[in-house]
Amino acid sequence: LDIVEVRHGHGMFVGQVSMHPMVESLVFRGMLNPGDDFRSLLEVVEVRQSLDLAFAGSVVDAWKGRESPELHDAVDQMERLSEQGKGFPEQDRFFHSKLLKPVTNQMFRQLTEAFWDVHTLTAPRLGVPTPVDVQDTAKAHRDMLLAAEQGDVDAYRDAVHAHFAPLIRNLQGAAKQAKS
Repeated sequence: LDIVEVRHGHGMFVGQVSMHPMVESLVFRGMLNPGDDFRSLLEVVEVRQSLDLAFAGSVVDAWKGRESPELHDAVDQMERLSEQGKGFPEQDRFFHSKLLKPVTNQMFRQLTEAFWDVHTLTAPRLGVPTPVDVQDTAKAHRDMLLAAEQGDVDAYRDAVHAHFAPLIRNLQGAAKQAKS
């Protein structure tokens, strides 16, 4: 569980407590449910969305009146890639990590990153295609950022829903197709 680190010849030490064991367990769980693996991944995405919605106020409070050229650049890259029908996992991870960095609740940040890891490790193994409406996802990232910078919690929550909608539709479709 990464709680204890054993160093041969030196002893036992407190390890770096991390979410890594949970991530591995959830990825393994998702891969062990043949025929229901898309459903398991959908549940992970729903948890990600719930966390983002629950902490919308904290994110908006942390960003109100601030700007981040790096986040705007990441969104620009997402939009360019989405116009080509490509995914943007590196930019997505950077975006969410940077967006959540000023939020003081460490558990929220760690859980969000852990569930993001489960999602991005499991999706390629399952062969989840890039959503056809990936441009909507890129636009939703911009809307999340702008809403946070403007201090608009309702607009931020709307953008979070828009961010996850294409992914959820895609996984629901894949789950139905796997069952038939």
